Amino acid sequence: MEFVTVLLVAVALIVMVTLVKAVRIVPQQRQDVVERLGKYKRTLNPGLNLLVPFVDAVRTKVDMREQVVSFPPQPVITSDNLVVSIDTVLYFKVVDSARATYEISNFLQAIEQLTVTTLRNVIGSLDLERALTSREEINRHLSGVLDETTGRWGIKVTRVEIKAIEPPASIRDSMEKQMRAERDRRAAILNAEGHKQSQILTAEGEKQSAVLRADGDRQARILQAEGQAKAIRTVFDAIHQANPSQKVLAYQYLQALPQIANGTANKVWIIPAELTKALEGMGGALGGLSQMIGDAPSPEAADGASAVEREAAEAARAAAAAAQQIHDEVRVAEAQATGGQGPQGLPAPEPVSPGSLLSDPADQRERG
Repeated sequence: MEFVTVLLVAVALIVMVTLVKAVRIVPQQRQDVVERLGKYKRTLNPGLNLLVPFVDAVRTKVDMREQVVSFPPQPVITSDNLVVSIDTVLYFKVVDSARATYEISNFLQAIEQLTVTTLRNVIGSLDLERALTSREEINRHLSGVLDETTGRWGIKVTRVEIKAIEPPASIRDSMEKQMRAERDRRAAILNAEGHKQSQILTAEGEKQSAVLRADGDRQARILQAEGQAKAIRTVFDAIHQANPSQKVLAYQYLQALPQIANGTANKVWIIPAELTKALEGMGGALGGLSQMIGDAPSPEAADGASAVEREAAEAARAAAAAAQQIHDEVRVAEAQATGGQGPQGLPAPEPVSPGSLLSDPADQRERG
């Protein structure tokens, strides 16, 4: 009885082991390579799979996801005989698990060695400066070579990236000095350009300011000249409309004569001999104002006649004094010019008295 029990237990264990060996559950994104009696039989896909117990066996379990491998830094010599250290990162995935299992023993190591060899070939044809600035070109070349070679292994290289290129310390110092000098040069150029633009803008501003100032002065002078012309035209029209008499004009001339004589710029005056006669004629005109037609004073202006005569007499005296002073200055200047001798120019005019300016021209004609 005990023997039968032990036999049943052994049979149950054998059945359980057989079931375990016969049933295989493969997870997602994985494939199992199955061998039957040491020979490749098939590849198990994700899900429930049945095997022949004790005949079929799983050789390898292949991860079908994309994998990332970072290779250690590799020393590479450039075309200008400089040793640089390059770090690479490889992205790949297995597309055929059977070929990845049987075509090569260790595909990861093979990819690493192939990457290093290809990288040295590519970098060896470039100088340091081009190698530092041609990463995209190097990546494309590495991807093409690795994809072509690893395709027969059932592996797809999706991307190769150069993580870092480290030149020697001395080269880094030289590059830093070169970059510093380049930055200083650019800064100097930018400062010069800014100074140039500032001077140009300043000159343009001064030019526009000068142009506007000149235009303003021109407009001001034009307006001033127009105002003076309008004022002269107004005075001229007013004089013609008022039709002043000769005595008013003579009186105004006598008032202006002392101001002309008192000018600071009038150093030497040359007085013609006819000036006295002109003044005598003007006095005669003033004396005969009452006899001119149309100049008879009105009854309303009779009270101010004496005041006008007094002012005319004072103006005549002032004009005579100014004419005498000018005459004396002319005599002194001629004496200095001739060395103390008598004047050799025009005959000196006779002195003019204020009374002669206000006398009657008829009396002067009788005396003449």
